[in-house]
Amino acid sequence: MPAAASAAVPPAPEPGGLAGHLDGFVRAVREAGIPVGISQAVDAAEILTAVDLLDREQLRHGLAAVLLQRAAQRPAYDVLFDLWWPLGDRPDVPPGEEDAEPGEAGESTLDVPDGADLAELMRAELARLLLDGDDEALRRFARLAVDQLGRATPSPSGQSFFSYRVMRALSPDTLVAQLLAGLLGDGGRGGLAEQVARQTVRERLAAFRAAVEAEVRRRTAAERGRDRVARHAVRPLADQVDFLRAQAADLAELRRTVAPLARRLAVRLSARRRMGREGRLDFRRTVRASLGTGGVPVVTHHRPRKVHKPELVVLCDVSGSVAGFSHFTLMLTQALREHFSGVRAFAFVDTTDEVTRFFRPGADVADAVQRIGREAAVVGFDGHSDYGTAFEVFADRWPTAVGPKTSLLVLGDGRTNYRQPGLPVLGDLVRRARTAHWLNPEPRRLWGSGDSAADRYGEVVDMVECRNAAQLADFVTTL
Repeated sequence: MPAAASAAVPPAPEPGGLAGHLDGFVRAVREAGIPVGISQAVDAAEILTAVDLLDREQLRHGLAAVLLQRAAQRPAYDVLFDLWWPLGDRPDVPPGEEDAEPGEAGESTLDVPDGADLAELMRAELARLLLDGDDEALRRFARLAVDQLGRATPSPSGQSFFSYRVMRALSPDTLVAQLLAGLLGDGGRGGLAEQVARQTVRERLAAFRAAVEAEVRRRTAAERGRDRVARHAVRPLADQVDFLRAQAADLAELRRTVAPLARRLAVRLSARRRMGREGRLDFRRTVRASLGTGGVPVVTHHRPRKVHKPELVVLCDVSGSVAGFSHFTLMLTQALREHFSGVRAFAFVDTTDEVTRFFRPGADVADAVQRIGREAAVVGFDGHSDYGTAFEVFADRWPTAVGPKTSLLVLGDGRTNYRQPGLPVLGDLVRRARTAHWLNPEPRRLWGSGDSAADRYGEVVDMVECRNAAQLADFVTTL
C-alpha cells in the first residue's frame, strides 16, 4: 500500500484486531440511532478489504456508503468516524527526502524562534494554510493548535483540551479580509468573483473549526474513553430530537422528516377503504349464483358499501410549553387535508377557537402558527393551559363537529395547572367519535406527575407518547 499522510488504522486497536475495532465502530453507529443491519455490518467488513486503509478519507467514504441510508445521518457518522479512526501521526520522512523543501508534503512550516509570540505566529501560519486550501495540512495544523493553545490547567482527572481556547487565541474569523485579498489578488471587489471567494473562505474556516473540534474529541476520548465521549459528542438525529427541545438548526430537517408521514398515513387509509368495499352478505344473489355449482356457494356476493373519506378533527394545545410540538403536528394536519373529506382544526390555551381558516391549501404552517398566536381567540383568562374549560367551550360551540364518521386527534401534554381536567366532556367526545387518539409530547414516566392529568386522560382516550418524529412515524404506521 502506498504511504499516505493520514493513517486511518487506530494506534491501539481493540481486542480482536481490526475486525474487533470495526465491530465497536458499527455498534457505536447503531447506538447513535443509525439503523445498521447484519448485512450492512458484513458489507463494512468487505470495505476493509477493498480500500486503502492508509487513505483515511477513502475509508471514511467507503464505510459511509454501506452504513448510511440518509444524508441527515452523515454528521453523526463523521463524529464517530473521527473518534474510532483518528488522524494518524505524521509518517517518517522516506530515505532520500530529508532535504525536501518545507511544505512539500502539505505539512506546516511553523518554526517558533525564542521569545516570539506563539499565537501570532500560528495565526499567520493559519492564514497561509487557509489561502493554500490544503485540507490535509489544515487538519494537521489543527492538531498542533490544539496541542499548543487548547490545553487547560491539568486536573486530577488528567489533561483537558478545549476548542474555544484555540479559537480565542487564533481568532480565525478576523482573517476574512486578508483571505479575500489573497484569493482575489489584483482583481476588483464585487461581482461573482467576490461571492465565490467569500463562500470559499466560509467553507475553509468551517473546515478548520471542524478539525479543531474533532481533535479535541480525539484527545478527550484518549483520556476518558471513546464510548463515553461518543454519548455526549453525537447530536441526536433529526427524527430523535424532542419536539419540545428542538432548536432552530433542527427545524428544517424536522419539517422534511414530518412531511412524508402524511403520505404514508394516506396510503394506509386508502388501503383500508379498498379492503372495506364489500359490505354485508347479499344472501339472494349468493344462493342464485350457487345454482350453477350444485347449490354450493363457491362465490359469495356482497352488497356494495358506500366508501367515504373519514373526517378529521384536531384539538391542539398551543400554549408556550408545547409550542414546538404543536408546530409539527399541525404540519401533519395540513398535509392530511386532501385525504379526508373534512379537516377541522381547533386550538386552545384556556379557551378554544377554530383555526381551520389559517390552514388553507398552500398555506405555510410556520406562518399559520404565528397567526394563531396573534389572531385566534385561544386566551380567555390568564394564558395558562385550562383543558377542562377548553373542552367545555369546544363541546358547547361546536356540538356537531365530532360524529360517527370523525377521527378525533387531541394534541397536548395534559398539564392542567391544577384546574379541572374536564374528563366527562372528553369522554363524551371520545364515545361519539369513530376513533380517538391523544398524542402527548412528554415522556410516559412523567404522566401523572405534578399538574399532569395524562394518566387520567389515558383512562378515557388512547394516550400515545409522541416526543419526536420517530415516535410520530410509529403512530402513523400503526393507525
